[in-house]
Amino acid sequence: MWDALFHHCDRARTRRFAELFEADPDRAARFSAAADELLFDYSKTNIDAETRAALIDLCDRAGLAGRRDAMFSGARVNETEGRAVLHSALRNLDGGAVAVDGVDVMPGVRDTLDRMRAFARAVREGAVEAPGGTITDVVNIGIGGSDLGPMMAARALSPYRDGPRCHFVSNVDGAHVADTLARLDARRTLVIVASKTFTTLETMTNAETARAWLQERGGDVARQCVALSSAVDRASAFGIPAERVFGFEDWVGGRYSLWGPIGLSVMLAVGPGRFDEMLRGGQAMDDHFRAAPWERNLPVLLALVGLWHAQVCGYATRAVLPYEQRLEHLPAYLQQLEMESNGKRVAMDGTPLEAPSGPVIWGAPGTNGQHAFYQLIHQGTQVVPCEFMLGAQGHERDLAHHHALLAANCLAQARALMLGRSLEEARARMAGAGLEGAELERQARHRVFPGNRPSTLLLYPQLTPFVLGQIVALYEHRVFVEGVILGINSFDQWGVELGKELATELAPMVEGRAPVRGQDGSTVGALDYLRARSG
Repeated sequence: MWDALFHHCDRARTRRFAELFEADPDRAARFSAAADELLFDYSKTNIDAETRAALIDLCDRAGLAGRRDAMFSGARVNETEGRAVLHSALRNLDGGAVAVDGVDVMPGVRDTLDRMRAFARAVREGAVEAPGGTITDVVNIGIGGSDLGPMMAARALSPYRDGPRCHFVSNVDGAHVADTLARLDARRTLVIVASKTFTTLETMTNAETARAWLQERGGDVARQCVALSSAVDRASAFGIPAERVFGFEDWVGGRYSLWGPIGLSVMLAVGPGRFDEMLRGGQAMDDHFRAAPWERNLPVLLALVGLWHAQVCGYATRAVLPYEQRLEHLPAYLQQLEMESNGKRVAMDGTPLEAPSGPVIWGAPGTNGQHAFYQLIHQGTQVVPCEFMLGAQGHERDLAHHHALLAANCLAQARALMLGRSLEEARARMAGAGLEGAELERQARHRVFPGNRPSTLLLYPQLTPFVLGQIVALYEHRVFVEGVILGINSFDQWGVELGKELATELAPMVEGRAPVRGQDGSTVGALDYLRARSG
């Protein structure tokens, strides 16, 4: 089904993006789509109307509508694990019943959300006290989706924080937990342990260190620890009472779990009302995804542009470039969301994929990235599709001139990527600088920008809780659409397992509790080095 698109790509390679705008003065409007006040502009790509039609045809060939409806209805679309995929139910504030095996899951979702709200209000109002008084700080201990999602959201919504300060610990490197706890008061800190099974090695190692820290410095584990887990018995054995355990079902994957108990730290920081606004933003994107035609559907268009660049044009990476400092953790969050979901090599039936799977996702906030890696994006030999994000206004109204410069930089970078600078233009510049002959030619060639480098632009009014919810849900559904069209399961992550198994096997050898056996020469050499110098 890709042959027609490969033909379009071959035909388009020599075409300048700027020519598309010259031929169609309304191109920007024709190659943009909106959902509420989000505007997605993909006109600075080499996609024309015929190519778009061929891309949209992929949706129908893959049965996207049926798979989408099956996911929202509670069908077990995670086929390799035999699970439903219902993170959307966590933000289904206004919807009806959602059944899994004939049982409506919404009463349980609402009950858990109500418990979260009540607990968050109690902490924020000072009704939950630690030995030192009211809670001033929250430490969320998790890893992967139990860390990246809430850390990203807490930072993004920091203008709305009117509750405890949030800190996040994920790395099993002892420096992470030590540096975080060192600046906190153990008698006024709430520790959240986020692990569905309460067995995740990194999380539980850090949790045990935090528990010892509380006990040694006058804290109270039962009053100052919360578990985000389905393993009530294990949490109880850790010292956390059942009323402080907030569980979630196996139909919520870790990287899709921000909307429920994993988001408790965010709710504590910004309050239940603001958290609900984020849920409503996600719900609004769900409604849009389910109702909008493919040619106006933001998740579908975002996915199709991604497929065009990665699977058809062969661009191996994708840069996420939010011109919003408070979205500094979004690229890392999307790294996990997209690469753990679609970094697969076989189709749903176990056969090898016909097309390459997902690209490498990376990025950083503008304008910092401009002084780091944009050189490669503009003049490097690899083409890197860029996804720019920009709000119409920031939260610092008295610093509006900062935001104007930020916006100007974002738009300028997208325009520079498209237009580039020809050798003739570079020669003219060097001649104007007084150069001539061989030196003019040499200097001019260093100043050539190929241009014709694709980018998209996602515009939003302001980074509010509602808008953040829209953006996160937009990317979740984008991943789903790409997965359906590629024929893969976006909701398992078997590639994570092998490394975990081998780490469990190696840990006793590193610590000297077991002899070194069954390892390759390189690993044996590294073990010898570490054991000799570890003290």
